[in-house]
Amino acid sequence: MNRLRVGIIGSGMAFEKLHYPAYQELADKYEIVAICDLDRFKAEKWATKIGLDLQNVYTDYREIAARKDIDLFDIMVPIEKNYEVTDAVASIAGKPIICEKPLAPNLKQARAHAELPRKYGIPIMIAENYRHNEEIEIIRDMVRTKKVGDIFYFIQNRVVNFPEDMLHDKFPAREWRQYADFRGGALLDTGVHDLAALRHIFGAVDRVQAFGREQMMNFAPYSVVCVNILFKSGLVGTFSFFSAGKEMQRPLIGLRIFGSTGMIYLEERDCGTINVSHNDGAHELIPYRPQRGYYNELLNFYQAAMGKEPISVTPEMEFGDAKMIFDVIKSIEEEKIIEVDRSYDYRPIYQPAEENDSYHHQL
Repeated sequence: MNRLRVGIIGSGMAFEKLHYPAYQELADKYEIVAICDLDRFKAEKWATKIGLDLQNVYTDYREIAARKDIDLFDIMVPIEKNYEVTDAVASIAGKPIICEKPLAPNLKQARAHAELPRKYGIPIMIAENYRHNEEIEIIRDMVRTKKVGDIFYFIQNRVVNFPEDMLHDKFPAREWRQYADFRGGALLDTGVHDLAALRHIFGAVDRVQAFGREQMMNFAPYSVVCVNILFKSGLVGTFSFFSAGKEMQRPLIGLRIFGSTGMIYLEERDCGTINVSHNDGAHELIPYRPQRGYYNELLNFYQAAMGKEPISVTPEMEFGDAKMIFDVIKSIEEEKIIEVDRSYDYRPIYQPAEENDSYHHQL
């Protein structure tokens, strides 16, 4: 089996906690051959752990991008650098790219990022793991197959205790997140996951109406955001994102989907069980493996490289997710209802592998 040679750009927490464990599981499909980070000490530490010679360590992403023996680049840099670095690497290397979400710090760069596959003629996958998580896929299938009948509405409440988490070994502990140089702060960084999942389950969004409670903390302009969402299908729902405190009472509000014959309930991402309650009194507990999105997205990328399936989350798709965040902020600021998606269905850049195997040919 062919192993893809990977160049890592950015060896921070996303690599340590998310991507590297997935690469370890997929060691028969991927081989990390070079690593780049502005902090050379950190990059060298990882090179030693992985077993790389120090000649494969870089501090300038332009230098690693110039290597001809690398099949793809995995870019994990702060949000404000996502577009800049991805554009540069694509122009120099002309090789397939994995880029972390969200794809840009603002709408203008997000739109430009969505055009990069066409601009350079290369496949790019955005690592939006929620679109690959088992629980989201299961819920999506239950909605499509009408497991609880026709869906009337949903409610979702997401809580992130940023002020407390920044004091521990968690993602908010990074200074660039505490002093966010990207629109929306924690809402764009974390809330985009939840909205991507809702879009994956329910489809395109027609309009949003949002309200926010302003705060002076630098990690986000609003401590809480509440959004009314109308999907193109006619489904309505509410999403709330609280990033400045705790949800103390159990069970958590979580995601609750109300259908004509029952209800689907997911308390939180890591609980491992989806609850399905039927109107006739029957109750089902559906197990899943938490946080498998990182593995599944890398597996999808490999399958695309082998010409077996299309890339699931392209920059075009992730542009829709990011744009919805920017539309939510716009709705708050302008006190207006904002149109989100113009078309009913998402149309991917890449056709099924049998129709377009250009990625496979590149490797």
